Amino acid sequence: MIEINIPGKDILRIEHLVLDYNGTIAVDGTLIESVQERLQLLLPQVSIHVLTADTYGTVEAQCATLGLQVEKFPREGAAGCKKAVVERLDNVCAIGNGYNDIPMFDLAELAIAVLEAEGMCSSLLLHADVVTKSITDALDLLLKPDRLRATLRS
Repeated sequence: MIEINIPGKDILRIEHLVLDYNGTIAVDGTLIESVQERLQLLLPQVSIHVLTADTYGTVEAQCATLGLQVEKFPREGAAGCKKAVVERLDNVCAIGNGYNDIPMFDLAELAIAVLEAEGMCSSLLLHADVVTKSITDALDLLLKPDRLRATLRS
């Protein structure tokens, strides 16, 4: 578990990291190079769930050696599927970039929107606690919690 004391707020506890795949940790179906190392550093602290409709059919091959929980679902109804995953977990940090990430962002203790090569749905901004310019920056917020303290303090 990651515990982050945010001045003026309750302690933020993260037990589960829920990640959108395409557009967030992968571009065109290929895992972004900087992601693997950071996920390996986070795995001893949190369980990691990768959620995807697997548009490119690559998620299993890309994530096979990482020790992550991969959940695939149909392309239709992706938002509801992602929401259902977060509903059954406690203390979630959700990271995504798309419109179908909004329901899981609304349930997560910490929601981080990411702007990578695929872009980010502008509607997602209203549901995010933090916005980063890359997945590397988003994951580093969990690895270096003082950054979150500075951003979220009241």
